Amino acid sequence: MDDIVFRSPRKRGRVAVFLSGRGSNFMAIREAVRRGDIDADIRLVLSNKADAPGLVKAREGGLETLFLDPKLFTTREEYDRAIIEEVERRRIDLICLAGYMKVLTPGLCDAFKHRIVNIHPALLPSFPGLHVQQKAIDWGVRFSGCTVHFVAAEVDMGPIILQAVVPVLQDDTEETLAARILVEEHKIYPEAVRLYFGGRIEVRGRRVFILETGA
Repeated sequence: MDDIVFRSPRKRGRVAVFLSGRGSNFMAIREAVRRGDIDADIRLVLSNKADAPGLVKAREGGLETLFLDPKLFTTREEYDRAIIEEVERRRIDLICLAGYMKVLTPGLCDAFKHRIVNIHPALLPSFPGLHVQQKAIDWGVRFSGCTVHFVAAEVDMGPIILQAVVPVLQDDTEETLAARILVEEHKIYPEAVRLYFGGRIEVRGRRVFILETGA
């Protein structure tokens, strides 16, 4: 059996959400927090887009928001160092990427190893990257879905936490398949965050095990 390399904490956590667009997965996590399903507080919503609708929703909901303009930084590394400072200053326990359309640098990934999670609209490791619903249709797969995973320096290649399966219908378009997958995203992303702060996620090698009870 692989050695245990990480076990999530059983505690009330502090969450940061990074987004670039509408923030529908952010809203799903926020609603789960409001219901008390997730033992955590959202302490920051950060975006690389000043006009991101998700940032507006967060601000209207009374959450702390931050727009960091990439144009003010000369390199990606400099930009991510500024992010690290903002996250550390707020003592964030977990970063949730919710449609954050910037590739993280290795420095940021290493600074918060096993503390950054992402949702991807395909069944990883198949179809990483962008436009994955159309790729699934073009390849003729019978099933697609979504994946919550830890973030590593390689894009969409971190250890898998949860997945949900969605059938690909013969008359599907990229838009119809994406809409059905999104319904499942809104279920498994909050569930993964709930398990994280319940102390129920354990990483052995590159495999993630869901524990019956928290540590």
